[in-house]
Amino acid sequence: MHSVNSFARISALAFGIAGVLAFGQAHGAAFQLKENSAKGLGRAFAGSGSAPGDASVIATNPAAMRHMKETQFQADVSAISFSADFEGGGRLAGPTGAGTGMPISGGNGGDAGTIAPVPAAYFHTMIGEKAHLGASLTVPFGFKTEYDRNWVGRYHGVKTDLKTADLGLALSYDVNPYVSFGASVFVERLEVDLSNAVDLGAVMFSQGGGALGFLPGNADLYSQLEGSSNDWGFTVGGLFSVNDQTHIGLSYRSKVKHEITNGKATFTATNARATQGQAVLAARGLFVNTGGRATIELPASATLSFTRQVNDKLTIMADVSRTFWAPSFDAVTVDFASNQPNNVLPFHYRDTTFSAIGADYRLSDTLTLRGGVAYDQTPTTAEHRDVRVPDTSRKWLSLGLTWAPSEKAEYSFGYTHLFTKDPTVDQVSATGSTLSGSYDVAGDVLAASINYKF
Repeated sequence: MHSVNSFARISALAFGIAGVLAFGQAHGAAFQLKENSAKGLGRAFAGSGSAPGDASVIATNPAAMRHMKETQFQADVSAISFSADFEGGGRLAGPTGAGTGMPISGGNGGDAGTIAPVPAAYFHTMIGEKAHLGASLTVPFGFKTEYDRNWVGRYHGVKTDLKTADLGLALSYDVNPYVSFGASVFVERLEVDLSNAVDLGAVMFSQGGGALGFLPGNADLYSQLEGSSNDWGFTVGGLFSVNDQTHIGLSYRSKVKHEITNGKATFTATNARATQGQAVLAARGLFVNTGGRATIELPASATLSFTRQVNDKLTIMADVSRTFWAPSFDAVTVDFASNQPNNVLPFHYRDTTFSAIGADYRLSDTLTLRGGVAYDQTPTTAEHRDVRVPDTSRKWLSLGLTWAPSEKAEYSFGYTHLFTKDPTVDQVSATGSTLSGSYDVAGDVLAASINYKF
């Protein structure tokens, strides 16, 4: 029974985080992505739901389409450079408890980060004089980490590659020049690819396999889990203008409940002893290739956005958003098609706040400069942080510009550097191995966009 529960905990972690992370390469808190606009990035996404001149409002606050009068198309791409270097070590399970055995072999895993592109695209047109129709393609969540396969923390995670993509349709109506309401409906695609090592030697040893030569750390399995899901959600919002220069945006994005029904788990022995142990446990329906189900709820969020045009050259913006992680990520339950029992995995994510201030300065008729700062809170804590998402709160420093060589075309660029503290991890695996250490994490984002008005 111990081996059954151990496997369930390991696999639940895999499916849980797999579902949770299947959304890109994140530079919002945890795996939430804000990178949907080069203009927005240049001012740290201040004014994301109220500032004029950016078609990304089709996805963030459809009511702000009131600022757009022309038929237009906008395409954005952000390149996110994320690095995560671990330093520390771990110990195998021992005779007196978790982490009391020999040191775990392997290095620090290399740089677990990557450079990933995040695309976005938008289309807007008027319907009559007061209604607006918009379409969007965005990537609202995502993360990827990948360590060397035999690293010291392999029992906690090797690869985490999860993605989402949203295809949305938005409609808004201008009640008058100062009040607008809008809504969008989007279909979301989620994909999961997750792997880690399983200490089969420790499992067999706990079942009396010591006489057969099984010891913690000498018979690893390589576990890989994959799955996907399609579901839908909505965004609603309002834009309220005190006058022609001052705008306040309110928006709410719904949570999205993904039912992963096509999960696939595979287990590969890494040496002859692991092959022997896998054959023994397979007779009881353990560590066999199998399917699985999991329900993953991506969190809802609410945003208050402010924009004020001070004069013909200067515009200031601010944003405060709240992401409601706690209802969605208190725990994830996994149901396996094999003999593995259901298991509940606690995440203990807390709700988070993102706040930003920024400004645009119109240097000339063709060139606008911008900048911004932000604070992005992490939903995890030192007690629950793991190697798959070594997340920490971060501060943003952003710069950008827009060049408009004609009335129809404009080109925008944005850059953000993230300032972080070194997060720590202190984990115990389901088979009793431990891992303790800290990360050196860093992040930079570069984005470009083109907007063309017909």
